[in-house]
Amino acid sequence: MIDAGELKKGITITLDGQLFQVLDYHHIKVGRGSAQIRIRLRDIKAGHITEKSFQSSEKFAKAFLERRPVQFLYSDSDLYHFMDNESYEQFAVEKGLVGDTVNYLKENMNLELLTHNGVPIGVELPLSVELKIAETGPGFKGNTASAGGKPAKMETGITIQVPFFLNTGDVIKVDTRTGTYLERVS
Repeated sequence: MIDAGELKKGITITLDGQLFQVLDYHHIKVGRGSAQIRIRLRDIKAGHITEKSFQSSEKFAKAFLERRPVQFLYSDSDLYHFMDNESYEQFAVEKGLVGDTVNYLKENMNLELLTHNGVPIGVELPLSVELKIAETGPGFKGNTASAGGKPAKMETGITIQVPFFLNTGDVIKVDTRTGTYLERVS
């Protein structure tokens, strides 16, 4: 069992016999009443998102997930093809199962496949990935890292805010949890 205070984004719990992944978590304390938590959950099997409120004293059953190292090979319309790094078996999963991680997937990238009772339920990215800037506005002499930012479209299609001094073609490190710029790699 897991306490409400231990919940965080990405944890998978069991509610009413179904698997849910925590997408967002808010602790709410209003006046004299007891504290509540409001959680945005994604039903792993059905794919829909719900929002529920609970008392902060409630406990939840944490789902046991197996992790397997896999390599992303390529995408083909709504299917994403992976290879198991241990058995070299290739398999495909639907786009809904991959979710928002599609914004950071590059060919030949190593990540982990999450399974529950042998059934794939999602993929887990590393904490940061290196992406190439595909398109951004020009950088000007004198701009520094702390002077602000500009939008940049990455090679995977996601747009993030980067410092003004970065140009098209630069490779940067991006935090996959928040989608923010971390540092320039080259």
